[in-house]
Amino acid sequence: MNNSYSESYKKAGVDVTAGYKAVELMKAHIARTAVKGSSGIGGFGGLFEPDIAGMKAPVLVSGTDGVGTKIKLAFILDKHDTVGIDCVAMCVNDIICCGAKPLFFLDYIACGKNIPEKIAEIVSGVAEGCVQAGCALIGGETAEHPGLMPEDEYDLAGFSVGIADKDKLLKPETQKAGDVLIAIRSSGVHSNGFSLVRNVFDVNKQTLGVHFDDLGMTLGECLLTPTRIYVKAVTALIESVTVKSLSHITGGGFYENIPRSLPAGLSAKIERNAVQILPIFNLIARTGNIPERDMFNTFNMGVGMIACVDKSDADKAVEILRSAGEEAYILGELVQSEDGVIIC
Repeated sequence: MNNSYSESYKKAGVDVTAGYKAVELMKAHIARTAVKGSSGIGGFGGLFEPDIAGMKAPVLVSGTDGVGTKIKLAFILDKHDTVGIDCVAMCVNDIICCGAKPLFFLDYIACGKNIPEKIAEIVSGVAEGCVQAGCALIGGETAEHPGLMPEDEYDLAGFSVGIADKDKLLKPETQKAGDVLIAIRSSGVHSNGFSLVRNVFDVNKQTLGVHFDDLGMTLGECLLTPTRIYVKAVTALIESVTVKSLSHITGGGFYENIPRSLPAGLSAKIERNAVQILPIFNLIARTGNIPERDMFNTFNMGVGMIACVDKSDADKAVEILRSAGEEAYILGELVQSEDGVIIC
């Protein structure tokens, strides 16, 4: 790579040597994510040798997502080491909803100007997310797009692949009326609904720096709190009780995401008073004068993941999740209905 340099390309806005420096700076972060079967970086493709010992019918499960407009807050606050966690979380939290274990992750960063130190900072967050999920960061791409976006901006997306034995995939069709819904607490707004958040607060450096006593931090610190990664806790749950379905509460909130894991004829009946709403959502609703129905149809409201188990397993499920470091509680139950979600 030492003799790879183009003065003409640099004049056009792309400095290939900056890309090489960024890779060197991120190597230490990537090394933290190494797991059995993972390869090093630098080739045209990332290699991963999955351990399928004992599996009768291995099934690959994939997920891809980005950070969304939450990334705008990172620009404003010039803090870039957490959005990578969000990117990983949005992918791996979906994968575990099938009952699969994430194996590896790849990222894609498009930027107006490649500033190696900033790119490495972004990747440090991606690596941290991979460590939390127990998967390897085996590759990625950084693309410099002069003229397409401002020099100080970037976008971040990712892709993950997991694996499960076909017989051990979750079976939502086995759900029945009377099954219990277990809420697993979110860390905040996660990475959804930020177009509405930015509209409510008219975010800028000044508004994001305001401290709110009920949040216990500034608005910016709260909103940039990374999405919680549930892989290890949910894996422990699946290994201990029969989990019939999982719902990752992302964009669309309760009303869009919960029905995705329900068979026809069943609805989720949720006790409104049981929902442990985080202070940030009360602040958003109050500041923006947003109806509660819209709040539950946009945000996670403090519930990042919902597990469905048999009533006889409910207390044990809560105990397992709490032992794994999650705040969990009974949220509601399944009932015979075509309404999808009933909050009462």
